[in-house]
Amino acid sequence: MSGQTVPADFSGHMLDLDEDEDLEVFSKNTSLADGDPMPNSPSSMVNQYRLEEDEEQQDANTKDLFITVDNPESHVTAIETFIMYRVVTKTTRSEFDSSEYEVRRRYQDFLWLRSRLEENYPTLIVHPLPEKFVMKGMVERFNDDFIETRKRALHRFLNKISEHPILSYSQHFKVFLTAQDLASHRKQGPGFLSRMGETVRAVANSVRGLRNRPEEFSLMQEYVDDFSNKISSVDKVTQRIIKEQREYLDELKQYSPTYTQWAGLEEELEEPLKGVASCVERCSKETEEQIHHLSEVLVPALHEYVLCAETLKAVMRRRDNIQAEFEAKNEALASKKVDQEALQEEVDGLADRVEQANNVLKGDWSRWQNSMRTDLKSAFISTAEKNMEYYEKCLAVWESFLLSQRVEASEQRDGEDAS
Repeated sequence: MSGQTVPADFSGHMLDLDEDEDLEVFSKNTSLADGDPMPNSPSSMVNQYRLEEDEEQQDANTKDLFITVDNPESHVTAIETFIMYRVVTKTTRSEFDSSEYEVRRRYQDFLWLRSRLEENYPTLIVHPLPEKFVMKGMVERFNDDFIETRKRALHRFLNKISEHPILSYSQHFKVFLTAQDLASHRKQGPGFLSRMGETVRAVANSVRGLRNRPEEFSLMQEYVDDFSNKISSVDKVTQRIIKEQREYLDELKQYSPTYTQWAGLEEELEEPLKGVASCVERCSKETEEQIHHLSEVLVPALHEYVLCAETLKAVMRRRDNIQAEFEAKNEALASKKVDQEALQEEVDGLADRVEQANNVLKGDWSRWQNSMRTDLKSAFISTAEKNMEYYEKCLAVWESFLLSQRVEASEQRDGEDAS
């Protein structure tokens, strides 16, 4: 059976998903000092932050590599079903033969790119991809919302790389963006035995441990562990809050019709009961929008950095392994039980490798922290803005109801006085 391309909508189709085509589960101190004037309104506070964001993004004008991931299509064959995404690249860089490219990539291709970047730059922080998630027996979740979430994550992954001062110039990245067929390039990677050798050596080094890890990297490791714990906790609590809000929304949707039905039984209370029903219904719509915003803006940002924390841990392990290998060879050299000349050359090379790995990580660490703080601050500000908008709208709904009841009561009293 030949490959068949169909729109990325799987409702009503029973599909067998290959395990390699796994699916993801899935995106400033505001306190005022003493004496600081209060902003005129919540909106003015938001505008102040927006202005600061614009200033921080001014250097985006120097960008010379623009990448878009869009147009997902499902491909169905006799043995598997997978999604392919269009990757469009526009660039002014001289090392590219053309100014624009359009290729099709599947999730496995993104995994290949990331593994090559990590292999070639072991102590650079490569932005994470969405997790792999086997969906066999759960095809009903393989829907448009899921595909859209993955598309945004892949788009963000490529653009994070394009903004990196070193990774964006990787030959593997260029091949990923420009080659119509990646098959031949993917076959050129290290073999399974080579990868196993690296794994065994890494495990041996980690078991041996480090004699003297520099203090700055010990502090870095402590930061990574603390960051991982905190961001994971916030991510879990946020998702739990959204779950509870969805349950609250379900209750609200049952609440309004109850008031409407009650109004039909109470002639004298008919108007206020209908008013309450209308308020609840309007607040339900606002709650639904707020939940959608949290799910589409805050949760993806938090979960992305949960994955980043795991990436940081892996980078720290690789740095430690490089140092551990150097220390082991250096100890062997000091024992004088080996070929001194040959081992001295190897030790010198490992010393250079340790120094290079340390310098690369220190430089990338600052860049990553700045990027992380910018991303999370933007998500927090956007969430604060949406919260203010939500409460202001709900407040206006109920204030309008109260005003209508006061007017009605006043008119009733006037009528009684006139009689």
